[in-house]
Amino acid sequence: MPRHHQPNRWIHRRSRLLLAAIATIGAIETAFLTMATLTGGDVCPTEGCDRVVNSPYATVFGLPLTLFGFLGYVAMVALATAPLWINPNQRKDLRQTLENRTWLLIFGLATAMLTFSAYLMVIMTFEIRAFCIFCVVSALLALAMFVISIVGHRWRDVGQLVFAGFIIATVTLVSIMAIYAPIRAGNGDGAIDPNGETGPAITTTSGPAEIALAQHLSGSGALFYATWWCPFCHDQKQLFGVEATALLPYVECDPQGVNPQPEVCQAQPDLQGYPSWEIGGELYPGLLPLEQLADLSGYTGPMDFRH
Repeated sequence: MPRHHQPNRWIHRRSRLLLAAIATIGAIETAFLTMATLTGGDVCPTEGCDRVVNSPYATVFGLPLTLFGFLGYVAMVALATAPLWINPNQRKDLRQTLENRTWLLIFGLATAMLTFSAYLMVIMTFEIRAFCIFCVVSALLALAMFVISIVGHRWRDVGQLVFAGFIIATVTLVSIMAIYAPIRAGNGDGAIDPNGETGPAITTTSGPAEIALAQHLSGSGALFYATWWCPFCHDQKQLFGVEATALLPYVECDPQGVNPQPEVCQAQPDLQGYPSWEIGGELYPGLLPLEQLADLSGYTGPMDFRH
């Protein structure tokens, strides 16, 4: 056989192991991000990454998007390694059947994952306008799996493969747009102020205790560092209610928010994530119960908080 065929023979022999290795890396990454999201951990090295991971696009059907990515990678590992678990000396027919039938599934899954990743990269660049290293890595992994799904197998009908890929990509894209349509339309959950982003609307009402605590925090020199897109910041506001939130010593750290003060946030060297409270010169990160805020700030007013 001519020497120029050797690279193809090598990739054909190793393609399934390469796919399994790449998918395993993706599964580890998405599992880590999923656990961090569900437990409220902060894993983002930059503000842009934090903004992407906590954006409305990072949740699908009430679950972290990374969970679905994890399931996709696990499915790829299963499809790529399925024939390798069969002893060819004992079940040669079964192994050959799995070898033949799983390749089209591998190609279809790789095409769908690449289409989804490409769409999210466009959203990240032009809609969220932030950079997330985790998203880029996942997109590169999806691209690598897609390339290997094509060159790692001897396809008999390339035209049929192209047609199948077009159909799968189209269906995936239409599905994504349908899933994210409420977000792009606003879905009545949030508002965009003409002078900046305000994020989701606050739906709870304040009681006298919440209003008194907000007034105390503001009068005592405390600061509430937050961003309009941060879900835990929104949860903190929900604890106070709409009336009390308007009285909080709020510092918008995102330049695209309403009345932003990013320079104030950048001047705080210990500020690592949002929300964070500065009380009495000390920084307290995370979503804090109102009772804890009252205790930290020396508040002595009514304590019958509604939320």
